[in-house]
Amino acid sequence: MPIRAAWSALPDGAKGMLLMSAGIGVITVNDALMKLANEGLPLGETLFIRSVFVWVMIIIFAWRAGGVRSLAVYDWPRQGLRGCFLIISSWCFFFGLAALPLAEAIAIASVGPLFLTMLAGPLLGETVGWRRWCAVGVGFVGAMIIINPGGAGFQWAALFPLTAALLGAGRDIVQRQMSLGREGTVAILAVSTTMVGLSGLVTLPFVWVTPSWMQILPIAAAGLLMGTAHYLMIEALRMAEAASIAPLRYSNFLWGSLWGFLIWGVLPEPNIWLGVAIIAASGLYILHRETIHRRAPATARPPPQ
Repeated sequence: MPIRAAWSALPDGAKGMLLMSAGIGVITVNDALMKLANEGLPLGETLFIRSVFVWVMIIIFAWRAGGVRSLAVYDWPRQGLRGCFLIISSWCFFFGLAALPLAEAIAIASVGPLFLTMLAGPLLGETVGWRRWCAVGVGFVGAMIIINPGGAGFQWAALFPLTAALLGAGRDIVQRQMSLGREGTVAILAVSTTMVGLSGLVTLPFVWVTPSWMQILPIAAAGLLMGTAHYLMIEALRMAEAASIAPLRYSNFLWGSLWGFLIWGVLPEPNIWLGVAIIAASGLYILHRETIHRRAPATARPPPQ
């Protein structure tokens, strides 16, 4: 097939960038659908129903990857820790999403790479130099411009996606550690999906609202898209250097702005555009410094800055 042949001819780096771009676009549609669903149903219920439909995609991916063997788990402690980070970050993000415009919640959560740089030292043993620390500080200035603490438009709900970004950085650090082992993409997706689904399941006796088919449909679509998006992004990180594809993550704000306008008729305020630009610039500078340090020969490598 021409498409299959063209894909096979691409270098792994290009494949990784295409997969990450597709994954980010798909997961933003998932966020929009979940925001719609949570306007009429409890969050725990929507997370549980979505997880059921994510498993539809997991079964398909497992079948294509060789069957039950692809679901084998070799590192339960890190799988469990990653799942816990994902549970809390998911709840925090969607709590914020219920109260904030889609693009604003995504904009605040975009500080995740800054938290990742901060945590890389104590948790991964990486040395972060003064240049990168300065870039982190500048990035958080951008976050404060978005959140606008003390301003008339400040909402406490903004702290939820900020917390989600911090916990998401912890999840990514565990993911980095797991990438050195034997864990497969399908197994990682299966464990995390199950844990998030169970966190929603335990709330059902307390907040159950019988959904209509019109309410289930967007959640079902979100689940299928969520499974697809996470699979694409995990595979992207296997095919390409993180530094080459991480900048694509900032495109989710543009997708969020588009869906926020098309569905709710809301465009981000100017301070949000400014804040995102500052966060993206600081994040890209951090990646630039990390790339320089990583590619320098070990004997000639300058001190991390």
